[in-house]
Amino acid sequence: MPTALITGASRGLGAEIARQLAPTHDLLLGGRPSTDLDELATQLDGATTFSVELTDYDEVESAVETISELDVLVHNAGVGSSLETVADTPVEEWHQVLEVNLVAAAELTRLLLPALRAAQGHIVFINSGAGRRANPRWAPYAASKFALRALADALRAEEPTLRVTSVFPGRIDTDMQRDLVAIEGDDYDPSRFLKTSTVAAAVVHAVTTSADAHPEEIVLRPTGRG
Repeated sequence: MPTALITGASRGLGAEIARQLAPTHDLLLGGRPSTDLDELATQLDGATTFSVELTDYDEVESAVETISELDVLVHNAGVGSSLETVADTPVEEWHQVLEVNLVAAAELTRLLLPALRAAQGHIVFINSGAGRRANPRWAPYAASKFALRALADALRAEEPTLRVTSVFPGRIDTDMQRDLVAIEGDDYDPSRFLKTSTVAAAVVHAVTTSADAHPEEIVLRPTGRG
């Protein structure tokens, strides 16, 4: 079976992507070492954990040395921001959000390009609606996602043997979403948000699209009818 590496796979959307890819792919489940990641690997027969801190670039480089061929790389790991105005956002937050959401994805991609080229593989970037429109108090997060879109676009032009897909979901029903809604001071209503299973299905659709087509972008918006 083809092999897929999914970052941020221990819970939420990453775990759901893993579950939906498991029937057709051998999985490398990326994430910090945790019982959640170990339990998911146990549930998904044949899955292997890829337990690294993505911003520890020496550790990442060592971890990918044994990967000689990779069919699918799904960049799902990411962090949110504190929803402050630009005037109130400290420089440390800019560094953290851009480091995790952009720089770490770029470096993991760079290190895995030989393996992806060998398989004529597919890279999927889980972006965000914030990667297409920047709203007040979302500047660091939106900036990281706009930049992630630029990374995907440049990579697509540079690597003609690879397929590169950006997925732009609206807000998703996850633990991180609950935290954001709490910061916003609203009551949490999961029906307002996309289901993880819906977004994961879009990723699987992109990955399994016939080789004669290149799914470059997928945009999903919640309807509120979930």
